[in-house]
Amino acid sequence: MSCELRVASKCNVAEFHSQLATRNSQLYDVAMFRLTREVRFCVNPEEDGQIGRPPTNGFAGYPSLIGIGHFFALEVTLVGEPAAESGFVQDIKRIDQKVRQTVVPMAAAFVRRGRLAGGGMLVGGIFEQLKDAWPGSELHHLRLALSPFLTLTLFAREFPMIRLSQKFEFSASHRLHNPALSDQENQAIFGKCNNPHGHGHNYVLQVTLAGMPDCNGHLTDIPRFEQVVASTVIEPFDHRYLNLEIPRFSDLNPTVENIAMVIFQMLKPKIEAMGVKLAGVTLWETSKTWCEYME
Repeated sequence: MSCELRVASKCNVAEFHSQLATRNSQLYDVAMFRLTREVRFCVNPEEDGQIGRPPTNGFAGYPSLIGIGHFFALEVTLVGEPAAESGFVQDIKRIDQKVRQTVVPMAAAFVRRGRLAGGGMLVGGIFEQLKDAWPGSELHHLRLALSPFLTLTLFAREFPMIRLSQKFEFSASHRLHNPALSDQENQAIFGKCNNPHGHGHNYVLQVTLAGMPDCNGHLTDIPRFEQVVASTVIEPFDHRYLNLEIPRFSDLNPTVENIAMVIFQMLKPKIEAMGVKLAGVTLWETSKTWCEYME
């Protein structure tokens, strides 16, 4: 009889832990600790001497934005084991220091010399500078926010490929209902969401592309990309009753999971026709509930 993880009493303890480790290794990276630090900084049109002074407002961004300029937020994610003495995967002060010493001047040079363009070359350059910056930890990925809605991500395992994510929104109503179940069963499963007249959400959709940036750091033509998403998803879905007005949901319950899947399937051929990969979509039904779908 095979030894099942759920019945440890029937297994040799060592064998049980071996099986558990195997299962976990399939679900997670070997390094189980991931530390992420976000460093916010600004690049003003001209050098103003801020970087030579101690940070004054790391929360809002340092160097500080003093007018019209560029605001960046860089997430650095490290993997590793916490040090025995400190309990840190890495001291976040060292992360901040390295980013401000290395990345801020690099970003400033890209901006002031007119080389920022799509941002892909900057993200690649940042990765090259930071990949070995913190001994004892491994750089897992970087995420650079060019706006609150547009981000570029570079995973170490995918370098030099980058990912571009852009957010969109639409409002729609739906009813969660399974016609194969009784009214009582539907009420028990879906509660208020089973209201025969439906209910609505302000959905936030994030679409993530993956590929190689061109020589100017562009992964794709962003206005064209946005138009594809708008015509394929936003315009058909916005202010619609999904169950009745979107054919795919006539026989598919429009849960956040299923909506995310349908959006991915609708976008995939059109995105790939642009020469990039659709890496995934994430759909927020509320600020507390969202689903990511990828293939």
